[in-house]
Amino acid sequence: MRITPALQPLVNALAPHFVALDGRRIRVRFQPALTASRGKLLSNAEYGRPVHAASFIRKRELILESELRAHPRELSRVFTHELFHFVWARLGNTTRASYDRLIREELRARARGELGWSAQHLKAALKTTGQHRSWRVYICESFCDTAAYLYAECDHHHQEFTLSKKWRTRRETWFRESFANRVLSI
Repeated sequence: MRITPALQPLVNALAPHFVALDGRRIRVRFQPALTASRGKLLSNAEYGRPVHAASFIRKRELILESELRAHPRELSRVFTHELFHFVWARLGNTTRASYDRLIREELRARARGELGWSAQHLKAALKTTGQHRSWRVYICESFCDTAAYLYAECDHHHQEFTLSKKWRTRRETWFRESFANRVLSI
């Protein structure tokens, strides 16, 4: 990955968890005052919903909010979340379907909470667990938030981590079994 020197420690922190991250280069850059509006990422705009970052899979680009530089643990969490969007895109249908089943089991059991606000607000808005776009987006965000919870160098008592210990443990087991000693494609 082509990254800024400030992000190299974050990539190095992920290294013990996997054999390797493999794929074409991802361009990573910082921009100030990020917001999202109508499917577009904006910087220094006076409108839109504030966001920490965005991933552009086809462009092989990841953009992070400049303010994150002053908050290393939050930068680690957000960077890891965004990096796992690239993992999700190359994961393969069998592994994605396995994660989907795990999350459906949580919902059948009425598990509340999530491991990040990006997944939490999507989960709260779900009307169905079918193959609708909203379900697919939620599953992806849940996957990326879980990866950030597990692999980022952040505090596990973060206010966004509201999923119960029982379900956190099940997700951790799923990740460990799915990714241990594996090269992850990005």
